[in-house]
Amino acid sequence: MSRFSERRFYFAAAAALLSVAALSSPAAAIRCEGQFQISGGERIATPYCEDAYLAQVARSYGSRVSAETIRHSPTAKVEICSFIGADIRVSDICSGYRPEDRRP
Repeated sequence: MSRFSERRFYFAAAAALLSVAALSSPAAAIRCEGQFQISGGERIATPYCEDAYLAQVARSYGSRVSAETIRHSPTAKVEICSFIGADIRVSDICSGYRPEDRRP
């Protein structure tokens, strides 16, 4: 095999590995059921799934917020919890973020 062909082979292999790595993101592996993550058949409370569930409930109230926005912006979470924090579905997620939970 010539040196040029060998380089092309390694370049093609590296490109294939990079494309596979780009397609398999860690978020794609996370499976949520409501506010809980399913891991090993068990339901575990995780911030990732809680934020996704909070966004889902907020959208049912007409908000146009995404889970990513809530995840990366504490201000957005405070605003959403102030808006819907009394809803029983998200009261535990919003604990500490509602106006009545904050001290003056």
